Amino acid sequence: MYDRNRLMALILERALKFGDFTLASGKKSAYYLDGKQVTLSAEGLMQISFGLLELMKDLEFSGFGGMSIGADPIVGGVLVTAASQGKALQGFMVRKEAKGHGTQRFIEGPIQPGDKVVIVDDVVTTGGSALQAVDRVEEFGCKVIHVVGIVDRLQGGEAAFSARNIPFSALLTIRDFGITPPAE
Repeated sequence: MYDRNRLMALILERALKFGDFTLASGKKSAYYLDGKQVTLSAEGLMQISFGLLELMKDLEFSGFGGMSIGADPIVGGVLVTAASQGKALQGFMVRKEAKGHGTQRFIEGPIQPGDKVVIVDDVVTTGGSALQAVDRVEEFGCKVIHVVGIVDRLQGGEAAFSARNIPFSALLTIRDFGITPPAE
């Protein structure tokens, strides 16, 4: 089961680093959240998977995925956890570039055009990578009904999703770790 305090402890212990960092968004930051340090650990992935399923319990959707490579372990963990709870769910991965052979698609997995899906990102800053996934999935023909994250850095992601009429939820925000986000 999901233990919010345990997930926070794992993030503090393994993922939250302080220093001088440049984020994927291009923004400078005095801290960095290396989500893979938690998503690629058994206990961390278990906490995240149970937490995300709880967060999404009232949503009606059949597909769950996000940008490869960051979302891949999360998708796998959520699928296994959903199956353990008797919930049917299909996973998918969104490639940064179309596959150069075979199907030559951006989307990998058993979802189909018309499916309602949720996009996941580990750490949300501006929402850029999740919105890239949204664009690819919508081009494929699916309806994105929600975006979820593990940690929201509170630096514009929610507003970017709102501008596209996509609801957003996160398990935690950076404030949960005693960090005040910079003013925009």
